[in-house]
Amino acid sequence: MSRIRHEARYLEIDGVLGYVEEVYADRAEGGTPVLCLHTAGQSGVQWRRTTEELAALGYRVIVPDLPGHGRSEPARSEPARSEPARFGPVEDLSQYADWCQRLIAALELEQPYVVGCSIGGKIALDLAVRAGAGLAGAVVLAAEAGPGRVNVAGLRRELQDLAAPSRSDRTYLGTLAVVGSAAPPATAELIATMHRREDPAVSGADLIGWGTHDVRDALGDTRCPVQLVAGADDLWIDPERVRRTAEALPHGRYALLSGVGHYPMEELDGFAGLLHGWLRQLSGDRTPSRRTAR
Repeated sequence: MSRIRHEARYLEIDGVLGYVEEVYADRAEGGTPVLCLHTAGQSGVQWRRTTEELAALGYRVIVPDLPGHGRSEPARSEPARSEPARFGPVEDLSQYADWCQRLIAALELEQPYVVGCSIGGKIALDLAVRAGAGLAGAVVLAAEAGPGRVNVAGLRRELQDLAAPSRSDRTYLGTLAVVGSAAPPATAELIATMHRREDPAVSGADLIGWGTHDVRDALGDTRCPVQLVAGADDLWIDPERVRRTAEALPHGRYALLSGVGHYPMEELDGFAGLLHGWLRQLSGDRTPSRRTAR
């Protein structure tokens, strides 16, 4: 039986250090690469129950912490004139997509799959739109092509006062509300409790990105196959809009998961097997003459 190996390192991208974990079977270091992207305010820890099972299926799993999240340094911006560089949260998800493209290049990943949830799903879709045939495919969880449903103006006001004692409670209760009904209570409690660790400035900026990111006009030019997935219990998204995103893609698939909320990779036991099935379907969809099945 193959041994599962974990490697973690820091890579300098855009002048700051980003934390990246790789998981693979000891004889499968050259396996099919799968880049897994986390949700708003969180980190690669959200994939902890998926990586080893996915690696055992022959994949090389790459899990980064996006800039400003987890163990990665905050994003860097260059101000005008002679002022020093600034570091801080990111409100434009396309900046994260840029960073992911440079990460793929730094790791020399050849035609990776990209899998993302929530803002990670939007970033995965952004990469699918811009990377052309450079990706083997994308799995977009809990996201659509248009702006997410959120009060952007309210979030901007909230960023002015991040020390409110109720902020962590609101994060906890809001997360608990979007976990699906099929998840055991202990699982829902764990997911919500881990979200208390978010930096409010980072998660608030991420959600502004969620509410403003829009790649609808570019969907028709997407060359790689894309699987979109919605949870029937997810209060953050409209499954119908997710389905329409899939229909607008040249090679789009759509799946609706009963009893699942906003965090399928954390809510579902054996999620790696489900993801493996979607990746195999996308592999078949890469045949240019084959039309999308839904």
